[in-house]
Amino acid sequence: MPDFPATTALIVTDVQNDFCPGGALAVPDGDAIVPVVNALARRFATVVLIQDWHPADHLSFASQHPGRAPLETVEMPYGPQILWPDHCVMGTPGAALHPGLDIPHAALIQRKGMHREVDSYSALLEADRKTRTGLDGWLAARGIRSVVICGLATDFCVAWTALDARRFGLEVTVVEEASRAIDTGGSLARAWADMEAAGVRRVLRAEEL
Repeated sequence: MPDFPATTALIVTDVQNDFCPGGALAVPDGDAIVPVVNALARRFATVVLIQDWHPADHLSFASQHPGRAPLETVEMPYGPQILWPDHCVMGTPGAALHPGLDIPHAALIQRKGMHREVDSYSALLEADRKTRTGLDGWLAARGIRSVVICGLATDFCVAWTALDARRFGLEVTVVEEASRAIDTGGSLARAWADMEAAGVRRVLRAEEL
């Protein structure tokens, strides 16, 4: 039985094959969170699964910028963009949710990153910081006032989702043991600092919730 109130939802971010060991953009130890996430999800009546979902020619891919390599940064109309290996291409096995995820009661799969011209780390707002995915409205319609966030990767999609959830007025907690980071160029430390400044609660273990 759920032990969180109906006004609190769990957001599980990008637990997909391409972000796990052997995937195109593997997060170190990414698959280790799967059993933790499964156990955590059973404590919530409302669970949302987030799925990165790119066209094959997405402009965040280094392959679309001749002479550029993954993890280089380019300027896009909306600001600096880190270039990534091709990953989570629509309909491919790499874009599929990890097969070990066992959350049959998940109420929504929210896809992001579908527009070729703009990346979308956040499950709520694309990287242009204007285009909404619609998740904020869905949560509001269900009376959700607080969210717990976990998944991949802590320093990108988890952090951006947490920060935007705060912008939309939600109380936010990130569970560290149910998340893993890429940590490139100090990105993890910056992400935690930004989340702390925004009022995001950080818990090490799910038992602390």
